[in-house]
Amino acid sequence: MTGKNLKRLRLEMEKEGVDIYVMTLADYHMSEYVGDYFKEIEYVSGFSGTNATLITTADEAGLWTDGRYFIQAREQMEGSGVKLYEIGTEGVPTVEQFIESHLIEGKVLAFDGRLFPYNWYKKIEKIVDDKNADIRTDINLLDSFFKERKPLPKEPVFILEEKYSGRSTKEKLSEVRTQMKRYGAEGYLLTSLCDIAWLLNLRGNDIPSVPVFMSYIYITQNSCLLYAQAESFDVKTLEYLNNEGVRLLSYEAIYSDLHHIDQKSVLIDPDVVNSELVNELPSSVTLVKKPNPTLLMKAVKNPTEIKNTEAAHIDDGVAVTRFIYWLKHTVGKEPITEMSAADKLLEFRKAADDFIEVSFDTISAYKENAALMHYEPGHDHEVELKPEGMLLVDSGGHYLRGTTDITRTIVLGTISEKEKKAFTYTLRSHLRLMKAKFPKGTCGANLDILARGPMWDLGLDYRCGTGHGVGHILNVHEGPNAFRWNVRNREARTPLIPGMITSDEPGLYFEGEFGIRTESEILVVEDEKTEYGQFYSFKDLTYCPIDLDAVIPEMLTQYEREALNAYHADVYETLAPRLPKEEAAWLKEATRAI
Repeated sequence: MTGKNLKRLRLEMEKEGVDIYVMTLADYHMSEYVGDYFKEIEYVSGFSGTNATLITTADEAGLWTDGRYFIQAREQMEGSGVKLYEIGTEGVPTVEQFIESHLIEGKVLAFDGRLFPYNWYKKIEKIVDDKNADIRTDINLLDSFFKERKPLPKEPVFILEEKYSGRSTKEKLSEVRTQMKRYGAEGYLLTSLCDIAWLLNLRGNDIPSVPVFMSYIYITQNSCLLYAQAESFDVKTLEYLNNEGVRLLSYEAIYSDLHHIDQKSVLIDPDVVNSELVNELPSSVTLVKKPNPTLLMKAVKNPTEIKNTEAAHIDDGVAVTRFIYWLKHTVGKEPITEMSAADKLLEFRKAADDFIEVSFDTISAYKENAALMHYEPGHDHEVELKPEGMLLVDSGGHYLRGTTDITRTIVLGTISEKEKKAFTYTLRSHLRLMKAKFPKGTCGANLDILARGPMWDLGLDYRCGTGHGVGHILNVHEGPNAFRWNVRNREARTPLIPGMITSDEPGLYFEGEFGIRTESEILVVEDEKTEYGQFYSFKDLTYCPIDLDAVIPEMLTQYEREALNAYHADVYETLAPRLPKEEAAWLKEATRAI
């Protein structure tokens, strides 16, 4: 089917006089995860990952994605006519380099400008101008034949009460307006769905596992205009918006309204706002190009959010620990598949009264499937678990109190020496980062090497970041904080601040054999202050045993052993009182000192 859809795309290109057509996996808000309406790349290529750019010419089609998806992309696009370009691999051109080398004078490059950020548009515009070619951003070639496209969602919006959010919308708006003044901006165009949901203390269900709603906001010193779908708001939420000084307008009206604004300067985040929105602003408007001030505001969790998140993680730890106990005591005795295991974990999570939904689709990957970092189990390809090998489970939940993200690789029976060594290398990396102590001003890139060091020493690595920020009942992947060694990434250059929550998730992946990942969430907290300045460290948020059946103790340093033993002592002390008697007894053994 995908090959057929690629042919349809080329027919539309020929009809419209387009020589190069660019697609990206995004919505109008540059969201990481998108609803079904925006899954155009999957429709054309078959690739279902969360990061992709697809470029099509008359005789070539290429898809760019990152190291998390290399294996998956090769498998899903087999026979599609689309070539895989592995981002960051030596000799692989970037998207921009490919366009520059293939675009010739007088030809037309096209893309839907609503799906690409303004900064990227300006970069491509320069390439097009230098080539004396033409550019079109007012067209979506799939509209004519993507008949299976689902409509934009209009799910109900609900209020996140202040006992969960910790701050009122009025307070947040005041802080935003103060920042606008500092930047010299009379208006502020905010388009990131998570930032809007955080600012308004509202949540929705328009994107699976990301409780947000389709919307834009335009803020001045005297007004706050919310452009969203009226069907999503009931009387209670409308009354709430009115009390907070927010006016609701039609979602689609943003484009025409921006064309007529009176403000002389407008704050935008050029890496997030879509290019068509910016191009609608009057030519007289001065663009104030800065990262969204809300980005850092929501990344630094307030005391209420932290307290609630800590409580949510305990309930989540109970669920995952009970799941591990069940799995180890059930595998080989009754049929279990990757998918039914994921379903069982969800059952345990639902025991919490305030559980909302999973924070992303659970990765339940057995044996060689775990080598695919973002493997998707399914009922259409059931894989049965046996009392041998390992199951990697990367999962999380949204609770009204907070969001969780945890990975544990679980031993189901006999495993090889290679698997044990890889598991122990990964554990060493995890512990090194978890126990880090660092001075104020340290960035994620500075600490990433702590995790990679034990692996780099062996010539090993993993083709992804070591950790990402975690949203508060928002996107489980949240900037601006992250652990990445590549300093070109904006997130890697962001200083870590107390209140930030980041995942710690190194891994090792051997294609066709197995994959291992160990992940917990860690909170930046203040540590001691010395003559050398203020130091920070991390507080563990995740409570769940790490499988000692796969650990080779002799490979750990004394420091690493002590760190693991201390962590496991905390896990037992926190979770045991909340578990049934037999499970608590098992946990005592599972968290024993080594």
